Amino acid sequence: MNLIKVGVIGIGNMGSRHVQMLDKGEIEGAKLTAICSRNESRIDWVKDHTTGDVQIFRDEETFLTDSGIDAVVIATPHYSHPEIAVKAFSKGIHVLIEKPAGVYAKNVLEMNEAAESCGKVFGIMYNQRANPLYQKLRSLIHSGKIGDIKRTNWIVTDNYRSQSYYDSSKWRATWKGEGGGVLLNQALHQLDIWQWVTGYMPKRINAVSSFGKYHDMEVEDDVTAYVEYENGATGIFITSTGEVPGTNRFEVVGDLGKIVVENEELTFYELTQSEREFNRLYKGGFGKPEYRKIDIPVKSENANHADIFQNWINSIITGSPLLAPGEEGVRALEISNAIYLSSWLNQTVELPVNPDYFYEKLQEKISTSTFEKKHVTNNTLDVKGTH
Repeated sequence: MNLIKVGVIGIGNMGSRHVQMLDKGEIEGAKLTAICSRNESRIDWVKDHTTGDVQIFRDEETFLTDSGIDAVVIATPHYSHPEIAVKAFSKGIHVLIEKPAGVYAKNVLEMNEAAESCGKVFGIMYNQRANPLYQKLRSLIHSGKIGDIKRTNWIVTDNYRSQSYYDSSKWRATWKGEGGGVLLNQALHQLDIWQWVTGYMPKRINAVSSFGKYHDMEVEDDVTAYVEYENGATGIFITSTGEVPGTNRFEVVGDLGKIVVENEELTFYELTQSEREFNRLYKGGFGKPEYRKIDIPVKSENANHADIFQNWINSIITGSPLLAPGEEGVRALEISNAIYLSSWLNQTVELPVNPDYFYEKLQEKISTSTFEKKHVTNNTLDVKGTH
């Protein structure tokens, strides 16, 4: 079997992880043949930590044109994801992008159109979709075990970050460099899982975000969002990088029970009778439906980047379905764009938001920004750190 020749662009912490997985032979059917970086220290790192013959490129155009790669992993800063992906598609190259798909839906939708027209395999590194915990949760919900969804609540505040994290790169924690904070960097996995496991996208959102509440930064580090769904269900999403100890608790309530995911455990509270039916038929006043608590045996696995990577390579080779299609990256982004817009305008917004309007408002944030970082420990523009 001919190995898929893979290139990696952006050799920060995430790009380095992909380089190592490929170099160590952890991804079956794939071989690292080229990298692209403008950072000489990261280029030296690649030379010192790879055993094969890896081509080195310092500009993306030459990298995509002359490297001879079949597929590319894009691990550069957020804004550049769609632009590089579109260029790769135009050259007939398969693409796997790190999350987020981009910063604003406008160019992500354009990227999706390019992916569809070229017919190449397009994936996104939503590694939590490979977590057995969330796969089991999705299976339970989609099987109808909890009935019609009435409410979703997710508190995810266990993503604490110190000021030194935000000082690690000039592009971090700015509208111009990163396009957002906790929603794009830390909580985007949860925004994706939120809609993926339920199958529900919010219809409208009312959000309050605090910008630089706990850190010297201009983007958000604390968010509370209230959402409404098409079927009348409601939801709350809370996230922050400034709380210790943090919480990660996800509840999905239906008319047949409730599922709770917390401390990497899944618990199902199964009603013996539909709440809606009980409500209609019960005549005893203070009674309530009976339920039983079921601890679902499933092992959580968070370090599963290799699973998404392998799934993408398998799809290139055999045509098997993707667990995380790149086109679906726009869904979590549409939620985050709506949260930003609601926070900026201080009003409820409908989804999907107008992509041109959101882009206009984001550009206003960038053009009117007076924020200056006081301390920067690493001024590298192509480094994408851990999330």
